[in-house]
Amino acid sequence: MRLAIIIAVLDEAEQIESCLAALAPLRERGASVIVVDGGSRDATVRLAAPLCDRVVAAPRGRAHQMNAGARCDEARGADVLLFLHADVRLPRDADRLIFRALSNRRSGWGRFDVTLQGRSAGLPLVATMMNLRSRATGICTGDQAIFVEQGVFLALDGFAPIDLMEDIEFSRRARRLSAPVALAPPVIVSARRWDQAGLARTILRMWWLRLAYFLGADPSDLARRYRDAR
Repeated sequence: MRLAIIIAVLDEAEQIESCLAALAPLRERGASVIVVDGGSRDATVRLAAPLCDRVVAAPRGRAHQMNAGARCDEARGADVLLFLHADVRLPRDADRLIFRALSNRRSGWGRFDVTLQGRSAGLPLVATMMNLRSRATGICTGDQAIFVEQGVFLALDGFAPIDLMEDIEFSRRARRLSAPVALAPPVIVSARRWDQAGLARTILRMWWLRLAYFLGADPSDLARRYRDAR
């Protein structure tokens, strides 16, 4: 099986090199790494180009960028697509874990557990609750490095072109086909935004956004409010 890793970025010059350097062992084993830029004004594209297989330009917005990455030639030839945030680090054997899990089960998609890396003392508890919630509901978030078989992604017509909650919306549709595979070896997620905004404030904001979305709020309006609150 062949893996394509798709990374949607915007002004990630500070960490794109470390992100891509961590993926070098997977590239050596045949994975393709595709960086999809949403209009960065810093050096993201220049720094990423020599460390990945393809840089794709796309309209700003994570859903638009991830769909654009999935449509490029390097991704279309892959059996499995993995959508990665620039501040998330995969387990060393992520590709083997994914292939083994998908080949042994009927599910065509899944995600990893998370470990939050930051200064706040409550981060281990938050990560535990995130993992338990995801296992109970089948809802996955982008921080959990969602992966999906190519055929399933095409059948679902990719991510909905919405400005926020695209990962939640995708999970709701995908779980109608099958429950997600939940891989216990965790991805390491930078908690920089949690540390900057404060743990309690970040938790309340994210729960408020998700509740509003589930109650029918417009994702575009939620995205605007999220940006204004940062």
